[in-house]
Formats: sequence, C-alpha cells, structure tokens
Amino acid sequence: MKNKIKITGKTLIDLGFRSGKWFPEAIDFININQLEGEAMHAYLEQFKSPPIQDLHKESIPFAINIKAENELEEINVNSVITSMNTLMKTPTIVNGAIMPDACPTGPNGTIPVGGVVVAKNAIHPGMHSADICCSVMLTDFGKTEPKKVLDAAHKNTHFGPGGRDRDTQYRFPEELLKDFKGNYMLNNEKMIQAARSHLGTQGDGNHFLFIGISKNTGNTMMVTHHGSRGPGANLYSQGMKIAERFRKDLSPETLKQNAWIPFDTEEGQTYWEALQIIRKWTKTNHEVIHNTTLQALDIEALDRYWNEHNFVFKDKDLFYHAKGATPLNSKFMPDITGPRLIPLNMSEPVLIVEGETTTNNLGFAPHGAGRNVSRTQHKKSKTGTFQEIFEEETKGLDVRFYSNEIDISELPSAYKNAETVRNQMDEFGLGKVIDEVLPYGCIMAGDWQKNAPWKKRKKK
Repeated sequence: MKNKIKITGKTLIDLGFRSGKWFPEAIDFININQLEGEAMHAYLEQFKSPPIQDLHKESIPFAINIKAENELEEINVNSVITSMNTLMKTPTIVNGAIMPDACPTGPNGTIPVGGVVVAKNAIHPGMHSADICCSVMLTDFGKTEPKKVLDAAHKNTHFGPGGRDRDTQYRFPEELLKDFKGNYMLNNEKMIQAARSHLGTQGDGNHFLFIGISKNTGNTMMVTHHGSRGPGANLYSQGMKIAERFRKDLSPETLKQNAWIPFDTEEGQTYWEALQIIRKWTKTNHEVIHNTTLQALDIEALDRYWNEHNFVFKDKDLFYHAKGATPLNSKFMPDITGPRLIPLNMSEPVLIVEGETTTNNLGFAPHGAGRNVSRTQHKKSKTGTFQEIFEEETKGLDVRFYSNEIDISELPSAYKNAETVRNQMDEFGLGKVIDEVLPYGCIMAGDWQKNAPWKKRKKK
C-alpha cells in the first residue's frame, strides 16, 4: 500500500493560507488523521484569514482649517499636512480634518494634535493616544472670591507623577468598581489600584486647574484639565497590542501607530466598552476635585459642564477619532449639559463655545492654542532666569506650580498666538464664543522632575 504524502507549511501556503502560529498544530492534525480533499478543506476553513487590506493609493481628502501666519507656523502646518496625507492612506479611513491649533506629535503618518480622523467600523488606539479622554470641566462658584477658590482647590487637588497615598485617597465609587470588574481589559489588580490611587489627581504636562471670572456674569469659575491618568494609559497599551495583532493579519502595510481593532470583533466590542468606562472614571476624577473644593468653601455649584477633546466618538458605523479636538455636535456626548470649553493658555480666557456641524469641521472645534515648537526648543529660545521669565509672562496673575519648580515650557509664550486661533475659528466656522472665563490664576504641576528622588540619589 502506497504511503500517503505528508502535507507541509508550503502545502498550506500554496492553498492560499497565510503563515501563522496555528500552522504546526494544523499540519500535525491533518497528517495524523490523514485528512485529504474535502475533509481537509473543511477542517482548514476555521483558519481562513480575511483578505489583506491595502493602503489607499491616494490620500483620502481632509479639511484644512488652519493657515500659517509666519515662517515658524508654515513649517508646523506643512509638517501636519504631510503627516495627515500619509495617515489618510490607512484602509479604514473615510474622512478627516485639522484644526487651527494643529501641531505634529510623532513620526510621519501620526495623527497630529488638533486632528480629527473618521474610520469605518474600526477603532484606532493610536489616534486617541495614551491620554484617553483628556477633558475639561467647569463649575460656577457664584460670587465667591477667586483667591478663596484657588486656595481651597490647591489643598484638594494633586499634581505630579503617581497617585495619592492611602491616607489621602478619595472614595472609589462602588458602581465604577463594578464596571471595571465587569470588563476583562480593566479587571486586573494593576488597573484597579491605579484607578483608586489616581482618583483626584491631575498629572503633569499641560494639565491645569484654572480660576477665572465669567465675562458675562462676573461669577467665579473653576476649570480643570486632565485625562484618564494611569487607567487610561494602561488601557491604551493593551489597545495598541491588540491592534498590532490585527494589523499583522489584516494590513501589514499600515503604519504601526495607525493599527486598528475591528469593531465587529469581541476585542472591538470589549475595547469600546472599556473606553466608555474610562470616560466615566475621568469625569468622576474631575468631579471629586470640584466637589471637595465646593465642600471646603461650604457652597453649592450654580452650574457645571464638561467635554473631552481626546477620544473616539461613534456615529452608526463611523468612529470619529479626535486627538485634541473639541466635539461641537451633541450627538458625540450623551451626557451633554452645556456649551463646550476651549482653554488657550494661563494668561488668556477659557472660551465657552457652541457651534454647528459643517462639512469642514465634521462637528469639531479646536481644543486650545497648540504649539509651534517642542518644549525643548522653546526652553532653548528663552533668555534670562526662569524666575525672570515667569514674572514677565504671568504679571497680574496668581500662577502656582504644585512642585514649587517653574516650568517655562507651560508659560504663555510656549503656545501659539491665542488671537490667531480665535480668528481662524471664526474664519473656518469652528464654533462661536458665547462667554469667556477671564484669568485670575491657575495651578500646574511645574518641573517636578527637577528634584525627583532618582535625581537626588544620582547627585549624592
């Protein structure tokens, strides 16, 4: 009796299968069970890969809601447009836009800050970035003295790395804990510990706590700006790993930073649900800081609203990835209670806006003033001591750094010209300003790394 020919990996490749971890097990099963013909094809059906999705030959057109007004801005705008042109070849992408505060954030093909990218049935973790649900919340403190609010807030917030110690942690809501435990991407010790300890913290970088006066009412307003801290960063890391597995199988030509999770998969559904829970956590994070400040002053809020500007928003089968773009359209925010907030810099008003969706804004507005140069470049461009620069740029304001170390990369000159951003908002129809919170003072992390424990040890 003639020996049956054993199949190999080449046999499977010749049959149209893509090499994968399943190859050895499948080959052994077929050979041991002597499968052939229809029986072998029926067994292999379970391993069929979806067809490779090629990059678009041409970039999908996108709206450009930005104009360069000097040479420095021209370099910045050209870089943003070049990066978007590369990104817009990603197979899932159907539309996009860039805002007046747009600035590049990584290698070519990475979504810029101030970018909106619309994908069909796909979530791109790299397009909402690690700071998931970076957002702003406003509370109206009525006629309370601004300094009293700033002092009370200073005692109740927390800036810098890490979270709160056990003695200063806020109570973690039971309902939120149940949400975390009900989603396998969030239900692990590291994630839940970060969610507990980071509640009531604001991190570092450009995050702030701002106190100002409403131009319309004269009331004192508190505005906080921060994202999802450790829990969001942890989910982002998981999302990027999952998306990379899909990228290798579905679209190897797609850039790693633009990998996606198909929404119609178990992973896509679970990741989407996890994003909504992280959004809920982040909103709670704002609320505990605002509420404890109110309690410290024994007053009640007259009004409150918030919006994120770093998130993925769903409309039917379309996923709007906003990396530093403020949603104008209420369909993107199920819990909408008021207009939107656009902060500029510590010496400029926080803009309160509303607006209509158009073909060029896709339902979004800018999220702030953005940068023309990196933090390092900005620091190198300044002359004088940090104290001198600080005093000149914050004259008349009560500006505090939580670490007690000045961070000149967060001073007003580090950002784009606020008037330019406002003018371009008008020109491109990106929201109408209905009120302004005029600056009194703010708190930011400051240069916490200057006296970081590891630096002190190194000096010793």
